[in-house]
Amino acid sequence: MNATTPVSPLAPESFPALPAVAGVRLATGACGVKYEGRTDVLLAELAPGTTVAGTLTQSKTASAPVLWCKECLPDGAARALVVNSGNANAFTGGHGRKAVEGTVKAVADVLACRPHRVYAASTGVIGEPMAYERIVEHLEGLGSDLAAADTAAIWEAAARAIMTTDTFPKGASRKVSIGDVEVSIAGICKGSGMIAPDMATMLGFVFTDAKLPAGVLQAVLSPAIGRTFNSITVDSDTSTSDTVLLFATGAGSAHAEITSVDDPALDTFKVALEEVLLDLAHQIVRDGEGATKFIAVTVTGAEDDSAAKRIGLSIANSPLVKTAIAGEDANWGRIVMAVGKAGEAADRDKLAIVIGGVPVAEVGAAVDGFDETPVAQHMKGQEIDIAVDVGIGDGRATVWTCDLTHGYIEINADYRS
Repeated sequence: MNATTPVSPLAPESFPALPAVAGVRLATGACGVKYEGRTDVLLAELAPGTTVAGTLTQSKTASAPVLWCKECLPDGAARALVVNSGNANAFTGGHGRKAVEGTVKAVADVLACRPHRVYAASTGVIGEPMAYERIVEHLEGLGSDLAAADTAAIWEAAARAIMTTDTFPKGASRKVSIGDVEVSIAGICKGSGMIAPDMATMLGFVFTDAKLPAGVLQAVLSPAIGRTFNSITVDSDTSTSDTVLLFATGAGSAHAEITSVDDPALDTFKVALEEVLLDLAHQIVRDGEGATKFIAVTVTGAEDDSAAKRIGLSIANSPLVKTAIAGEDANWGRIVMAVGKAGEAADRDKLAIVIGGVPVAEVGAAVDGFDETPVAQHMKGQEIDIAVDVGIGDGRATVWTCDLTHGYIEINADYRS
């Protein structure tokens, strides 16, 4: 984001007050990865014994940091995270691997840990070799600046350091109990364009001071990703850099030992984690490039939940649907089109559509005496609700997207400048 970029009209009023997470220290700096004077690197130090889980892009042109994280995740242990904005370090050949290895080794030297305990992520322009030496030469200073993640200002600085075309920093948190012991969950993420996640989203990092084995963490994270980050879309494009990492430091107050994802003591933690992930995912949609409308699409009556999600994404990714909503046009025929092209079972003569709580179509045709006025009024708001029943089974899913405006073109036409 540059100084003249307006903040999304769908942005929250302010960055939330994230709680302290024991065992996490953060530092940010301006290393000149792409622009001079812009904060562009985040360094996180994690307490010894921290476990980690993650989801990574399924893109066949995944970035070098994604491939590095894929190597590290099976160990389930972490001591640090380093993230840069301004350069995705994707499609950069052998130099990309060299950049990751050089950066994580430098972090490992500063923090006295093994390189494979250092996780890396990058976001920005694809195909440009990264001047990672600029990060390396600043790491000793960043190490000296590390501070406990215990104030909103520190969390917000971390969220800002990883932004690219984002217009506002994104954070979310919850406090929850495991047994009778309170633990904290706090997360930050970035994303605005190239959003059609195939595992997670652009970049997301969540931290908790609970003590949880890596296998349990992964078993909690993976299904929650499907219902949150993997259920949003801005422009139907999956990033080369999609990364979500969940770190558990175990540095908070001692709670009952958790050895299984099915332990009832973990139930409230699961709910709270998914709430954090969904909050972050929604913020990405609200910051969609050029967005003026936040759109929820709920599909019911599908063959199964997966089919419902595919139908929902067909609607949410349709340029015709998205531009109609941008123009505040209640053109529900475009929704019918998007259902039909999804390739999933649907009964045309049972299809029903509701927009903003107003029935628009039922039993495969427009509602008798349909008055478009209340629907058109709903379209003038910033929060748009679309519900579709396809009349086949019990499958259900909700996905979230934004409208498609000329602002999206303007942002992406000059992105590399």
